[in-house]
Amino acid sequence: MVRSGFAESVHRGPVIALGADGEPVLAAGAVGEPIFPRSSNKPLQAAAMVRCGLDLDGKLLALAAASHSGEDFHVVGAREILAGAGLTTDALQCPPGLPMDEPSLHALIRRGGGPDRVHMNCSGKHAAMLATCVAAGWPTASYRDPAHPLQAEIRRTIERLSGEPVTAVGVDGCGAPIFALSVAGLARAFRAMVLSDHGSPERTVADAMRTYPEWTSGSTRPERALMEAVPGLLLKSGAEGVEAFALADGRAGAFKIDDGAARARPPVTVALLRRLGAAREPGADVAALDRVGLAEVKGGGRRVGEIRVTLDGR
Repeated sequence: MVRSGFAESVHRGPVIALGADGEPVLAAGAVGEPIFPRSSNKPLQAAAMVRCGLDLDGKLLALAAASHSGEDFHVVGAREILAGAGLTTDALQCPPGLPMDEPSLHALIRRGGGPDRVHMNCSGKHAAMLATCVAAGWPTASYRDPAHPLQAEIRRTIERLSGEPVTAVGVDGCGAPIFALSVAGLARAFRAMVLSDHGSPERTVADAMRTYPEWTSGSTRPERALMEAVPGLLLKSGAEGVEAFALADGRAGAFKIDDGAARARPPVTVALLRRLGAAREPGADVAALDRVGLAEVKGGGRRVGEIRVTLDGR
């Protein structure tokens, strides 16, 4: 990060970009070492749920793969997923949370509301996990247990799509298991999602997310802006500076900011997309890419610097 011409902070991390043939066109840092992809794993988790019998499509399937902003339509959607399985919000085991969307947060407070599980950004995923358990005849009370049949299938799906074994299992911020992958494996998994056959669980999830990007993030989030700016782009961010994406022809990328800084994600993503030629795609909104990629640094209310991206590697 540069402020007034002075390099004030530095964010580093492993980054990989794959060409349409699946071969790296850029690789820097420890791209083969495991990380916790955090919410970037959600599309893979959702694909496993569909494979296990989750009967959702369109907006609600996009919500199953979401880190949503807690806007009213997200909350209504999570409740609809639960109701379709004969459940209520009492079944959710994610922690209570508040809307990430500021107007929605203010509206909730004005109504006298506070933190609850359905407003937590992972409630769509948890609702879908519960609905999957009901559809498959599995117990719901233990759905977060790594040994649960649902989590075992999620692990198998992640390993199959990434082409590598899961080497570590942790607890995500929402309480569900998180399976470790390398950034290279994460990029391969997203590539596999978009290249899967029409009608497959993986392609169905990818198509739902690309059709309804506001349901996978929020109305004003960079993730939505990027998926709308680049036709055919599948993208999912994760906590601690993770992002993964794939273009319709299989070009893909992933990275992890070592210090977990979320502010570095949008400019790095845009730089990778540009490196892969996304700005030259028919229908690409170059102005939107410019807006998302510009991470301004303010001083006294005016711009005095920016986050500059350097993509070094082979």
